[in-house]
Amino acid sequence: MNLAKKIIGILCMALAAFAGWFSITNIGYPKFTSGMQGNQSDLVFGIIMLFVLTPIIVGAMAIFGWYAFNNEYKIEAEGIVES
Repeated sequence: MNLAKKIIGILCMALAAFAGWFSITNIGYPKFTSGMQGNQSDLVFGIIMLFVLTPIIVGAMAIFGWYAFNNEYKIEAEGIVES
C-alpha cells in the first residue's frame, strides 16, 4: 500500500506541474492577451485563470501529492497505525 501511495503522490505532483503549464500557456495567457486588445470578458477570465484558479489548482494537487509521497496519510483503526 505504501508503494501505491508513493506512486500516486508522484503522479499527482507531475499532474500539478502539467496542469500549471497547460493552464498558463493554453488558457490563461491567450485569454489575457486577447483581453488586452479590447475584449473585456476575455481579460476578466484571463486574470481569474492566471491569478486565482491556477495557483489554487496547482497548489492543492502538489500538496496532496507531496503528502501522499511522504506517507502522511495513515489509517488508524482501534489504536493500530498502518505504516
